[in-house]
Amino acid sequence: MKNERVQYRIPLYYLVTSLFWFSLYTYVPNLSIYAENLGASHKLIGLILSSYGFTQMVLRIPLGIYSDTINKRKIFILAGILSSLVSALGMGLFPNPWALLFFRGLSGVAAAVWVPFTVLFSSYFTSEDSSKAMGYINSFNALGQMIAMLLGGLMSGKISPQAPFFLAAGVGAIALLLGTGIVEKKEDREPMKIRELLLVGKDKNVLIPSGLAVLVQLITFASVYGFTPIAAQKIGANEMQTGLLTTLSTLPGILASAMSGSVFVRKYGESKTVTFGFLALALSCAVIPSITNLNLLYLSQMVGGFARGSIFSLLMSLSIQSVESHKRATAMGFFQAIYGLGMFLGPILVGIISDLAGLSWGFWIVGIMGLVASFLALILIKPSQD
Repeated sequence: MKNERVQYRIPLYYLVTSLFWFSLYTYVPNLSIYAENLGASHKLIGLILSSYGFTQMVLRIPLGIYSDTINKRKIFILAGILSSLVSALGMGLFPNPWALLFFRGLSGVAAAVWVPFTVLFSSYFTSEDSSKAMGYINSFNALGQMIAMLLGGLMSGKISPQAPFFLAAGVGAIALLLGTGIVEKKEDREPMKIRELLLVGKDKNVLIPSGLAVLVQLITFASVYGFTPIAAQKIGANEMQTGLLTTLSTLPGILASAMSGSVFVRKYGESKTVTFGFLALALSCAVIPSITNLNLLYLSQMVGGFARGSIFSLLMSLSIQSVESHKRATAMGFFQAIYGLGMFLGPILVGIISDLAGLSWGFWIVGIMGLVASFLALILIKPSQD
């Protein structure tokens, strides 16, 4: 660690991280159902869900560049937490689809600050320990999301559909208060420039995993964070069970992320790991319309979550693997901004298809896209990378 003065603040940073992501994911399992019950069409539900990815896609790179330029992170982190609080409160206080569209977009503004969030945290550590640090903070990110989705589903079923929004706002307020204790740390490094970003983005070793990551996020935000809860409700799931469904789809991904870069790559290689991961992810979506038993739906989404975790962490690693060390932050900024495209397109795509041909076709099309991604991974991720 670079500075012993900030060492005692590391647990605080972990706590703020978990609370921040808790406030962003408490209402996610039932958001599509909530919007549908308010009278939104599947197309409008798709727009509501995709607004989260759209604002991230637009803001992540400019935010990273500007925070680099002024060499400040804490102010953006606090602004992001405040945005999360306001967005959750707005969705709870104004129960109509168009308000949901605006405030869900605002939650994407909050999520966009994950770039300065991780940059500040990594500055507390030496470069040799930075990868380990990212692993730790991502674990607390996932922990906050999982607990949030479980409690959010429970509160929606036991109290009211608006309850998860107010829980998210309350936790966001606590995160904001605790976040004032985060230590700002100045760094002596050149800001990321647009020209460098474009040069890095032209590198096929960055572009290929980034493009595949778009497809991972498209499938994820179209299904488990999008329309899968609606499919679950149609076979009898209540709000608590849809919360559990989303939680169970996330939990295996944590284990898969840990195993992907070591066990799977060592045994099967990178190309096969991503290829078979996409196959499993495609199957987990394509079978949804034929499932009539909730336990089978749980199982299918756990398989999908495991596949998603194994793919995404590996693609993230591949995106910076062949990049010079001083350009890796730029490459990661490009990767994070590009995959926001999938978060934006997935819900819109399924929403439009569902209104035109039915929800089943939405899942089948997404499954076909997973098969296409599997084929692309097989031919684009070269054996020499294995």
